[in-house]
Amino acid sequence: MAQNIIINEIEKVEAVGPIKKTRDYWHTLGPGLTTGASDDDPSGIATYSQTGAQYGFQLLWLSVFTFPLMSIVQEMCARIGIVTGRGLAGNIRQHFSKRLLYIATLLLFGANAFNIGADLGAMAKAVQLLQPAANYVLLVIGFVALSLLLQIFLPYARYARYLKWLALVLLAYVASALLANLNWSEVSKSVLSPSISLTKDQILLICAILGTTISPYLFFWQTSQEVEERALAGRTDVMRKHTPDPKSINKMRVDVWSGMLLSNIVMFFIIAAGGALLFSQGITNIDSAAQAAEALRPVAGDATYYLFAIGIVGTGLLAVPVLAGSSSYAVSESFGWKEGLARSFKQAHAFYGVLIFSMLIGLAINFLGIDPIKALIYSAITNGIVAPLVLTFIVLLSSNRRIMGPWVNKRTTTIAGWCVTGIMALAGGAAILAMF
Repeated sequence: MAQNIIINEIEKVEAVGPIKKTRDYWHTLGPGLTTGASDDDPSGIATYSQTGAQYGFQLLWLSVFTFPLMSIVQEMCARIGIVTGRGLAGNIRQHFSKRLLYIATLLLFGANAFNIGADLGAMAKAVQLLQPAANYVLLVIGFVALSLLLQIFLPYARYARYLKWLALVLLAYVASALLANLNWSEVSKSVLSPSISLTKDQILLICAILGTTISPYLFFWQTSQEVEERALAGRTDVMRKHTPDPKSINKMRVDVWSGMLLSNIVMFFIIAAGGALLFSQGITNIDSAAQAAEALRPVAGDATYYLFAIGIVGTGLLAVPVLAGSSSYAVSESFGWKEGLARSFKQAHAFYGVLIFSMLIGLAINFLGIDPIKALIYSAITNGIVAPLVLTFIVLLSSNRRIMGPWVNKRTTTIAGWCVTGIMALAGGAAILAMF
């Protein structure tokens, strides 16, 4: 009897160990997770689906290639926010040319508005896949209203938790790809033996992939969310007077790299599913995330179809607020206005005004007859133009010891940052040349 009691207690301790570790890890995650998850928005899903449908597994290696690049950049952004207590635009405004900041902010706002419009349309189409009788106009308006109500009236602490849990919807894409019974031998070969065809279409698509993964809106959102998190924890507003402790920096790194890993895993599986199910069937042209779901249904069955459609709605609910919010942070910090989701509407009416305006532009795009794929391509190219400029600011800020103190970049991080900047500049330039 006593022996059984001891065995039971040992089993309880063994069970509590992994559970506690998982719980502690979940509590570590925050802005990095939501930033990475928002990267796989409906626009990104459409881009990745088109990649798999048009080229099979050929460009699957990009999902591995972009992981360390975006992780390094997002970690630099997070560190800037933690150390300085200011958002990215606020730091650029203080240390660099305001004219360059205004240009970058204007281009960011335009690119985000196109992305918001495309995402809203994709979400409405996805609901129609599940409920064909649903009205498209009412759905788009409803998603705009829901997003604005949550951002304006929901307390930030609760809203941040909502975004965190919503990130788990991305696992639907992992499940949908696994249901496709991938040929792992071919998948591994494509990842380990990168190949590229420098055709006009592939150059534009690669630029779109880089523009939607290493995207400027993620830079601004990540930095500002780190500031919001510190304010939520009761830290002072003037963070630059305080040196963060190593524990908080390590926690941030776990958060950021975990979020970027999730983002790239999902990208990997969406491209793989497109290559296995669409490319193999000769379906090589995908105009939207909703069309990708429809194309998958006769090949992969109802389970994959429903998972894909539900994922579009969930990722849209996560990404649209991030897109609109990053525009608000950038514009407000550029002009020195009070900003932040932790503030009430009365305390930061200009910040929320920009947020509402960007959402309304996204709403209008759905009724102006703009081709969604062209909008995504233009958005990606705009990101390709803006990203090198903003990345230059990020690398200079994070490698400046006067600004960052002991948390300044290591030499290898700075070199990696300049490499990412060069790659984005090359991709953006190549896309512009390919278009003209």
